[in-house]
Amino acid sequence: QVQLVESGGGVVQAGDSLRLSCAASGRAASGRNFGSYTMGWFRQPPGKEREFVAAIHWSGSITSYTGSVKGRFTISRDNAKNTVYLQMNSLKPEDTAVYYCAADFTIRPEPGNHRDEYHAWGQGTQVTVSS
Repeated sequence: QVQLVESGGGVVQAGDSLRLSCAASGRAASGRNFGSYTMGWFRQPPGKEREFVAAIHWSGSITSYTGSVKGRFTISRDNAKNTVYLQMNSLKPEDTAVYYCAADFTIRPEPGNHRDEYHAWGQGTQVTVSS
């Protein structure tokens, strides 16, 4: 079983930066390890549905972002540390949300951006951006 633990959230002002981390432990039922998981970040703003933010392919060579964060957020991974990161720059009040990392155990040609493509989820970390 795979466990995901997010960290790095907090309260910041508009224009500030934060880096979220998500540490993975355990293995999928298939026996594959972190290096074969596509990893994603989702967020759930207050009173809204959980939405896709960014994803990085298991190969590390393909990334995907939702339009509102392109150019401001960067997703990366360190397979040696079983960790995926989300660097968030130029934060805006509308980025306020609980941020979740997720793991997709299926080998796909591109990273997915739908919740139902991901098999394991962390507990979330709160990011609050004040104006």
